[in-house]
Amino acid sequence: MRRRPEQLATGEWAVLALVAEAPTHGFAVARALAPGGEVGRVWALRRPLVYRTLDVLADRALVRAAGTEPSESGPPRTVLEVTGAGRERVDAWLLEPVPHVRDARADLMLKLLYLDRAGRDATPLLHAQRERFEAIARELEAGEDEGFARTLAQWRLESTRAAIRFVEAVEPGR
Repeated sequence: MRRRPEQLATGEWAVLALVAEAPTHGFAVARALAPGGEVGRVWALRRPLVYRTLDVLADRALVRAAGTEPSESGPPRTVLEVTGAGRERVDAWLLEPVPHVRDARADLMLKLLYLDRAGRDATPLLHAQRERFEAIARELEAGEDEGFARTLAQWRLESTRAAIRFVEAVEPGR
């Protein structure tokens, strides 16, 4: 299924949220998204993809050049900053629960990471996420599938229950 042009992929969100933290340059973003980087331990992107993603975000007017800074290993680096539209998108994304359990490993963990890095309370996201996963579990429990469809539904139900337990475990005050 093709995504709409205004939709962002997980890697695009990871890059945009990094730029939204503070003005930065592509090399620093690539370092943070490397497999051993601060964000790369949750979602990694190779350096060429980081630069391509920054171009996509600039084309969509979500980031823009804010100047340059000297580099010890080459030409000056272009410093990028988030635009007002980019900031609004990130702020909304951070509090929006993921629609599917399969999105929890990447998207939900990225949101929790960025909320933590910003010192923001993750409780509203976790509460909304628990409610979303509970709704999915109720739908699966009500199913009357047979054969392999039943097996698949049971797998999805158990995965959803595990996701609910995770959210409850990290949700403050629970």
